[in-house]
Amino acid sequence: MAGYAWISLTTDYGTFDGFVAACHGSIARIAPDVRVIDVTHHVPPADVARGAAVLAQTAPHLPPSVHVAVVDPGVGTSRRGIVVTTANGLLVGPDNGLLIWAAEALGGVEAAHEISANGAVSSTFHGRDVFAPAAARLALGGKPSEAGPEIDKDSLVRLPDPAVTVGDGWLEAEVLTVDRFGNVQLAATGEMLRGLGNELVVNGTVSAHLGRTFADVVQGDLLVFEDSAGHVAIAVNNGRAVVVLSVRPGDVVKVATRS
Repeated sequence: MAGYAWISLTTDYGTFDGFVAACHGSIARIAPDVRVIDVTHHVPPADVARGAAVLAQTAPHLPPSVHVAVVDPGVGTSRRGIVVTTANGLLVGPDNGLLIWAAEALGGVEAAHEISANGAVSSTFHGRDVFAPAAARLALGGKPSEAGPEIDKDSLVRLPDPAVTVGDGWLEAEVLTVDRFGNVQLAATGEMLRGLGNELVVNGTVSAHLGRTFADVVQGDLLVFEDSAGHVAIAVNNGRAVVVLSVRPGDVVKVATRS
């Protein structure tokens, strides 16, 4: 097996402490020539769904990699550490639903293995002691079966599918993510906008316009558009849609053609 030249890291560790550096170090001690891409380390603490969405929307645009993701409120419990094999890369992390959306974005789960930890392992830092070393060995050409026993891929933990409903001239969908610009991304796909008119109302009261880019509306106006990940998103030109709508991930937003 040829291995991988790249490892990606997605965590909720932040960058104020040494957690990310320790994970880089664990990789470098085993595979010093493998390059690391930091996807993000600012997933909100313990927000597994946010981490899953970010990873799924990013991984297909990276080179073939071993993708390590650690948003792991169950660290140290009986939850499994896993390696997921896809046609376009490997994913390493906790079996809490974090990896599955990305696996599907990379072609689907082909196999799964439970990681058998080696050596001294902290009960609270599996990113450094379990997942980063396992990823490094895989990047060097190790087989997933060498990480631990194969497990039934249908037994992997899945996050609930976000709610999406489409009607005649309207759609309702859960807020999937809110980015640092305050743009609100919905679980609905961009194709679902085709049944809507150009003049819209959001949540029954807020006027919006259907468009393609932020400049399609004047400063301060609300825009509904298909974002770079292929989802319906809501933005304010030179503003923050999350403030205007007062929503957060998991809330349901309705977008309808203005009558």
